Amino acid sequence: MSDPGKKKKLTYAAAGVDVRANDEAVARIKSLARATFGPQVLSEIGSFGGFYKAHFPKMKSPVLVSSTDGVGTKLKLACMIRRHNTVGEDLVNHCVNDILVHGARPLFFLDYIGIHKLEPPIVAEIVSGLARACSAQGMALIGGETAEMPDIYQVGDYDLAGTIIGVVDEPKIINGSTIKNGDICIGLPSTGLHTNGYTLARKVVFEIAKLRPEDKIPELKSSVADALMAVHRCYASVVFKLLEKFSIHGMAHITGGGLPGNLNRILPDNLDAEVVKGSWPVLPIFEYLQAAGSLDREDIYSAFNMGIGYVLVVAEKDAASVLEALAGMGEKAFRIGAITPGHKQVRLV
Repeated sequence: MSDPGKKKKLTYAAAGVDVRANDEAVARIKSLARATFGPQVLSEIGSFGGFYKAHFPKMKSPVLVSSTDGVGTKLKLACMIRRHNTVGEDLVNHCVNDILVHGARPLFFLDYIGIHKLEPPIVAEIVSGLARACSAQGMALIGGETAEMPDIYQVGDYDLAGTIIGVVDEPKIINGSTIKNGDICIGLPSTGLHTNGYTLARKVVFEIAKLRPEDKIPELKSSVADALMAVHRCYASVVFKLLEKFSIHGMAHITGGGLPGNLNRILPDNLDAEVVKGSWPVLPIFEYLQAAGSLDREDIYSAFNMGIGYVLVVAEKDAASVLEALAGMGEKAFRIGAITPGHKQVRLV
């Protein structure tokens, strides 16, 4: 018989954190991450720090460029439909685009996964997306952190964030400082919402329209889940080809805040960007959300990218050649506006 006066010992697992599950998750992560390593990586997953041998003989003055971001409430949808293998791609591609606007090439990436209960198969799915996207960009997934925190995250929830490090030669940094009056704005199409606007989109789809993830929307020619989970596009392969031939005055990644909240970030203080609505085809998903939610037509341009995921600002004399080069790559692109005198504002006309 057990002694009723003897207290039962409390273990870490009983408190909600399973160390053995963490060890299994790390074991799965190692093989996925190691596949992204090149000779510059001098450490293994599980070390206290990631080692990357920096050697840039072709650069006069190499400058490291860093950025940190997350996937946002797109993760709520991923958890709802139990599709975890693409959110890692979303995160990596988002971060690559963020440093790409400065002309930087990605070197290595670190991720953070905070989760209610550590389930190794789910973590492996998430990391598979991270590794796939890193490999596509020739970048090492050099390390990260996986934290089981049942007191912070709700049952079934997790968060995903990442940090990217890239490099650019100092004379080739692009920061918008060379943008001039009369320059042309060229937009590159998005694949959908990318990683922004999901709080509003989920409210429209699941609360107002009362759809289920598996429901089909005829005008989208796909299920709700497929339309909303479309992977955030990476623009690196296209942009680096352009940089070999053209002088790009500025670039903007269109994320939270849409065109008005991102294109303005690269404008000199004395200039505006005038963007012409209707100069590109708005994607059907945005038309659906606007109609189904009776959303304000002006407001949605600040909530969503509206079909433009990346903007190039080029000299007017180069615009036709840039558009021709993009077409030669099989890339759809649109002349969406121009730079005018002003006060660092984006005007939608």
